Amino acid sequence: MLKRTRGEKIFAVFNTILLVMLSLIFVLPIWHVLMGSISDPMRISAYSGLILHPLGSMTLGGYRLVFSNSSIIRSYAYTILYVVVSTSIGLVLNILAAYVMSRKNLYWGSLFSVIVLFTMMFNGGLVPTFMVIRNLGLLNTIWAVILPSAASAYNIIIMRTSFAEIPEELQEAARIDGAGHFRILVQIVLPVSKAIIMVIVLFYGVMHWNEWFNAAIFLPNARTKYPLQLVLREIVLLSSENSIVADADGQDVNIYRPLIKYATIMVSVIPMMVLYPFVQRYFVSGVMIGAVKG
Repeated sequence: MLKRTRGEKIFAVFNTILLVMLSLIFVLPIWHVLMGSISDPMRISAYSGLILHPLGSMTLGGYRLVFSNSSIIRSYAYTILYVVVSTSIGLVLNILAAYVMSRKNLYWGSLFSVIVLFTMMFNGGLVPTFMVIRNLGLLNTIWAVILPSAASAYNIIIMRTSFAEIPEELQEAARIDGAGHFRILVQIVLPVSKAIIMVIVLFYGVMHWNEWFNAAIFLPNARTKYPLQLVLREIVLLSSENSIVADADGQDVNIYRPLIKYATIMVSVIPMMVLYPFVQRYFVSGVMIGAVKG
C-alpha cells in the first residue's frame, strides 16, 4: 500500500469529522422524534429542547391513539395505494419512453430529447393543470393524484442513458434470432438494468410517499382519500389532534398533542426507513450508470 501524504491524512481527518457531523445532523432529529413518541405526555408538555431518552415512564400510548383513529388508518391505506399504483404506472411509462429514446436509429431522436428536456424547465402551471384535471373529470378521484406525476423527464433521461450503455451486440444477436423490440426490451434490456430500475422505483416511491400537495389541490371534496402526509400536515400545522384524542379518558387534549405529533411522524417515516436499506445497494451504481453520458 502507498504511504499517504500529510495532506491526504489531514483531508481524511477533516472528511471523517465532517461525515460524523452530518450523520449527527441527520440522525438526531429522528432520534428526538422517536424518543418523544414513547415518552410520558405529561413530561413532554413541560419539556423543551432535544429529547435524547424517553421522558418519564416509556409508553406506546401515542401509537395507540394514532392507530385508533380511523382517518389515519384510511390515509395510510390510500398512501400505500398511491405509491404502488403510481410507481407501477410511472415505471412502465419511463421504461417504454427510455427504450425508444435510447435507439440510435430513432428518427427525430434529438427532437424528442429536446421535448423531454423542455418539460423539465417549463410547465403549464398550477391553474392550467387544475383546469385539465377538472375537465377530464378526475377531480376528487385517486387518478387526480396519480396521473399528473406518472412520467418524469428526469427519470426518463437517466434510464435512457442507462439503456444506451447496453452493448449493441446483445440486441443485434437477439434480432438475428428473430426477436422484436418488445422481446428485446423484456428479455435483454430489463434483466441487465436492475440497478437503474431499482433506483427509479426508489425515486418514485419516496416522491409519492411524501406527496401531499396534489392531494390538497385535486381532492377538495374527497377528504376520505387524503394521503397520510396530508393528514400529518393537518395534525402538525392545523391542530387537528382534538379529533384524535377527544376521548382520551376525559383529560386535557393539549397534553397529548406533542405525543400525537411525534407518533404520527414516526408512523409516516418508518416504512421508507425500512425499505431504503434493501434498495440502497442499487442506488450508487444505478445513478452512476445513468449519468455516464449526458
